[in-house]
Amino acid sequence: MVNYLEQINKLMLPGNYLFPPKWIVLGVNNVCNLHCKMCDVGTKNLESNFAQNLVGTHPINMPKELIERIIDQVALFYPKTKLGYGFTEPLVYPLLIESLRYANTKNLFTSITTNALTLKYKAKELVDTNLNELYISLDGPQDIHNEIRGHKKSFQKAIEGIEELLKYGKPPTISVFCVITEWNIGYLNEFANFFKEYPLKQLGFMHTNFTPPEIASLHNQKWKDSYPATDSNVDEINIDNMDLELLWDEINDIKSSSFNFPINFSPSINSKEQLLTFYKNPEKQIGKKCNDIFNNIMIKSDGSVIPAHGRCYNLDIGNIYDKNIKDIWHSSILSKFRTDLQKAGGLFPACSRCCSIA
Repeated sequence: MVNYLEQINKLMLPGNYLFPPKWIVLGVNNVCNLHCKMCDVGTKNLESNFAQNLVGTHPINMPKELIERIIDQVALFYPKTKLGYGFTEPLVYPLLIESLRYANTKNLFTSITTNALTLKYKAKELVDTNLNELYISLDGPQDIHNEIRGHKKSFQKAIEGIEELLKYGKPPTISVFCVITEWNIGYLNEFANFFKEYPLKQLGFMHTNFTPPEIASLHNQKWKDSYPATDSNVDEINIDNMDLELLWDEINDIKSSSFNFPINFSPSINSKEQLLTFYKNPEKQIGKKCNDIFNNIMIKSDGSVIPAHGRCYNLDIGNIYDKNIKDIWHSSILSKFRTDLQKAGGLFPACSRCCSIA
């Protein structure tokens, strides 16, 4: 019943959303220890919305006063909302363990999304904090992943970290996610099979999130003054190099194989024609709406808050130093953003290849 009411609220009154956020995404720091080819931070395209949302604020690390204020407010206003330590690389955040312990004293659900490069050295402490979930981002078998990430041992270190974590009595659930790119097509089966004996919660494959310059330009013809878009994640990616016939075969092979954990593809693409449209015609929407603007907000290291998460528009909807989290969730700026998106049909042009589309 609650989910039905939420859907009605989103559809009929998006500017007066009555339900709490499902996630508070924490951009706890502005540094990353890898150099991923499909990421604006890794390729040093620091002018994109995505890069600005990840590394465009100061201080580099979210201060203790700020993260404890966030935790206190979530516990007070939204005790069932989950805390997601996300950007840029939370395992190198100096206050990670201390803040997780503090969140645990407030009985909050915590998760981390990480490249797992330093996981081995944090594993025992993470278990001791009662961390609930761990999302690990890997991009293919060892050599493929290491080439994409610009680190000759990043895959090995991530696996060592997973195995270290599993030594302890009550580790967090572990999920692995892989971004599909031109460099790992042809190796996705091998990657999936590598994890067959691991006790994963899920294995996810994410189609490349990208905004070509022409899509940003199309978007800005109407929305530049309110929600300006930039090209994103296209510096080293060449969509024409993607073997989509091979990718379609791999998707079907993986879906037809048996695993001890669910395997998901996001977005869910159900035909070869739809796959070709996704990559070759980014001006055409795949999906109908964004749920994340009703589910998430992201707080950056300086306390500023944006809708959804790092891939969204760099729209300042408030600051935790000035307003509490409840007022920001119901702010007029976020309300207008939800309403404008709904009036636009559920998605803006620059939303066309975002991971939040449903």
